[in-house]
Amino acid sequence: MKPVVTISIIAVTILVYLLQQVDSSILPRFALVGLFPNSGGTWMGVANGEWYRVFTVGLLHASWLHIGFNMYALWILGPAIEVAFGRWRYLGIYIASLLGGSTASLLFNSPTTFAVGASGAIFGLFGAMIIANKRLGRPVNSVYAIIAINLVFGFVVPNVDWHAHLGGLLIGSLTSAVMVYGVRRPRLVGLALISGTAILVLLLVMRIAAIRTSAGI
Repeated sequence: MKPVVTISIIAVTILVYLLQQVDSSILPRFALVGLFPNSGGTWMGVANGEWYRVFTVGLLHASWLHIGFNMYALWILGPAIEVAFGRWRYLGIYIASLLGGSTASLLFNSPTTFAVGASGAIFGLFGAMIIANKRLGRPVNSVYAIIAINLVFGFVVPNVDWHAHLGGLLIGSLTSAVMVYGVRRPRLVGLALISGTAILVLLLVMRIAAIRTSAGI
């Protein structure tokens, strides 16, 4: 099966990065940030009603090295997971992991911190790989090692949002586990996924409310 979803995500992400190079306003308009003051007494950020940022963050990158690393990891991980789960479930895991990473970033970072990158979603795919391999009885030690190396990298290198990494890994693993182990109970799978999404949204709403209260808006 051709990895259509993986190829599409990579193509769109690269296109957006190229657009960033010719339009510098794209990054501040679509990066993940809780609340940041604009000139003239206005605000930007998720707490200003710009909820789309929790998803558009995955299309933005800070440098060629940043996007190169993430897209390479996606190309290595994506096709196998897309085949194992199917295109729509794979896309669901990717989006859920991205949302999990954005939620963790907003919960634990300063509201004025700008975040960019698909790393949360990529770490979610690491989680999916572990779940799939365990279900098939395949070794997963090498995946654990890769995750550990990347987490350490996130802890020691400045300006790396390791909160998003952990959030994406957690949500990607849980989403994949529900899909794999609940395959014979589709209603329970649907209920679990809806419930999980509702919890993430609730956490976001609570965090945004706290940010707005703190800023006096």
